[in-house]
Amino acid sequence: MADSMTQSAQISSSQGLADGQNSVAAKDSKMSDSFLSSSPVSLIQSPQVKDLVHWRDPKKSGVVFGLSLLTLLSLAAFSVISVISYLLLALLCVTISFRIYKAVVQAVQKSDDGHPFKALMEKDVSVPPETFRKHVDVSLTHINRFLKQLRKLFLVEDLIDSLKLAIVMWLLTYVGAVFNGITILILGKRLLQQCTETQIDHYMEITRTQVNTTMAK
Repeated sequence: MADSMTQSAQISSSQGLADGQNSVAAKDSKMSDSFLSSSPVSLIQSPQVKDLVHWRDPKKSGVVFGLSLLTLLSLAAFSVISVISYLLLALLCVTISFRIYKAVVQAVQKSDDGHPFKALMEKDVSVPPETFRKHVDVSLTHINRFLKQLRKLFLVEDLIDSLKLAIVMWLLTYVGAVFNGITILILGKRLLQQCTETQIDHYMEITRTQVNTTMAK
């Protein structure tokens, strides 16, 4: 009787350990899945980014690439503080001008439409704590992995990898003497636009055909 009770206790404890291990494994798999789904690679491969890169919506892609190129050129010519100040000043000029214009229109028409940005002001722009914690955890995972890799490279855990890093850094000193970071970003952006030039030409040909057909009618 005592032996059977001991065996049953051992079986239940082993089942409990197995269940605990399974739950831990399931939790680890969920964490790894969430990590992979929120990685920069998955962000680059997202449908929204692909639509922008392949110019499936020419208006949206043109606005995004035009503004990004203008920002990069501004950063190449001015300091970061000046660029941010000018951008915010331009945004304020637009919003203040529109606010005054709507106020004058409402005064002339004697209407009571209220604040022109009322719909935008009523939107919730606060960041949920869960979302903030999730992004902080993902960022912390990347930072810890990066710090571990730096420790391996600079403390010469693998001599070949450390020598490769030294060669890359030595080559980057020559690159930095010719280009700065903003120039490299502008060149990379230009290269990306050249890679998608076929899609742009296709949409331009469609637009040109539609304009010619409309003019003929």
